[in-house]
Amino acid sequence: MKRILIAFCLLATMQGKAQELYVFSEPASNMPARSLAVKYGGKLVESKHTNRKETRHNAELQLGFNKNLMVHASTGFSDMYSTNMRWESARLYAKYRFFSSDAVHKHFRMAAFVEGSKSRNELHYDELSLEGDQSGVQTGVIFTQLWHKLAVSSTIGYLQVLQESNKIYPQQYPLQAANYSLSAGYLLFPRTYKSYKQTNFNLYAELLGQQTLDKRRFFVDFAPAIQFIFNSTTKLNAGHRFQLNGNMNRMANQSWMLSMEHTFLNALKKKKNTAL
Repeated sequence: MKRILIAFCLLATMQGKAQELYVFSEPASNMPARSLAVKYGGKLVESKHTNRKETRHNAELQLGFNKNLMVHASTGFSDMYSTNMRWESARLYAKYRFFSSDAVHKHFRMAAFVEGSKSRNELHYDELSLEGDQSGVQTGVIFTQLWHKLAVSSTIGYLQVLQESNKIYPQQYPLQAANYSLSAGYLLFPRTYKSYKQTNFNLYAELLGQQTLDKRRFFVDFAPAIQFIFNSTTKLNAGHRFQLNGNMNRMANQSWMLSMEHTFLNALKKKKNTAL
């Protein structure tokens, strides 16, 4: 009976959330309660300034405490700001879902998030990012709507860099920015669910933008991606991100991303009530 219940929960999760597990952004929905996930993410760019291919590698631990609260902790290595691969940054992310309206084959959810990053890198570009490029904090809100096999989500965030600007030219780089995104995900396969062991194939398209608040600089990127989900617990993501418009001095105007993530369900077990 326990295995049947777990299988039923997996199937329900796969049917309701597969197409909103975005590759370049977060949805308002959370990972399953009391679950633990491990993730590897790799990013490849061809720098406009060095004319060489540079990579970033991130290892991430994700914890789903309950249906409303989840936390990510990650650390990364990169050769984007050095000639050799080295440790680059640490990051902490928390998301709280504060509203949910659920119905059959559809739901609408809202969540608030906060994240912080500590990076060893100096400021070199206009683009602000907590993926490893700068030290700073960001907070914002997420809105996600699911209709059967289509999920659409939007994010609005405020980012503040918390490190000194260039000491020779202190006003050279921006330190504050508004980030925004519009993401869509569609569940292409399977057409009909029969088992939670079926492989999911999802298509994604995301618009990712940033407007600095202390400088008049911006970019708008488009990021298509594909995703495979195996046994409802393992995700393989691949995506390409490129600039549509902008006037920022960026490390690169396009990048490629590959990531793998595995979720351990019920890894955070409930404490037993030992009271007499």
